[in-house]
Amino acid sequence: MKNKNLYKYILGIADNSLILGQRLGELCGHGPSLETDIACTNISLDLFGQVRSYFQYAAKIAGDKRTEDDIAMLRKEREYKNVLLVEQPNTNFAYSIGRQFLFDVYHLAFLAELQKSTDLTLSAIANKCIKEVSYHERFSSDWVKRLGDGTETSNQKMQDAIDALWTYTDELFHQTEADKTMVAEGIGVDVTKLKENYYKQVSLLLEEANLQIPESKWFQKGGKEGIHTEHLGYLLSDLQYMQRTYPNMEW
Repeated sequence: MKNKNLYKYILGIADNSLILGQRLGELCGHGPSLETDIACTNISLDLFGQVRSYFQYAAKIAGDKRTEDDIAMLRKEREYKNVLLVEQPNTNFAYSIGRQFLFDVYHLAFLAELQKSTDLTLSAIANKCIKEVSYHERFSSDWVKRLGDGTETSNQKMQDAIDALWTYTDELFHQTEADKTMVAEGIGVDVTKLKENYYKQVSLLLEEANLQIPESKWFQKGGKEGIHTEHLGYLLSDLQYMQRTYPNMEW
């Protein structure tokens, strides 16, 4: 492979959108209202559209005749490099919104920096995606405020979700060796520089939503290195079912 680190770096970006898109797709037909149900499904489709751009580029770099579908569907669990946050299940609507919000704030800041990449393909993808992700961030932020500042029940459910998901946020700013190499070459984003403003922005919105900022300083990581929670295996069994059951199937 011509540029193994660039390939790994792209997977680290794209797998977040792939897995989160799959999680949101599971909500189709299960939203609290028709409008919200459609909005979640559209966000899922946005994320899958972004994944296609990334995986098409990754397939080109790999140069081994694999297609975007092969990269998306035919890897094993340990070969996925998404953060643990995005693979967490849809426990209830508050969890889905909390997960989306905590990722969206990071994703928007990340894409703003990726637009400055010296890799013109990644820069162009980021420039295209940021318009969609800015909407995602507004949508999830509004729902966090709506639930947090709603009834006693909705506030408690939103608080429970934030408390449970908080432990996965620090991994967003962990750097793999591929990340460090790409940053040194001017291609990648130094995510460590996004951390302070991320927690500041998240905390301000949680306060506005009458939610408590979790005090826990204990965080989980491992997803970027391919070490996942038990949830990913079940998600992949659904995601990959058709491709693995009917290999090389064409529509």
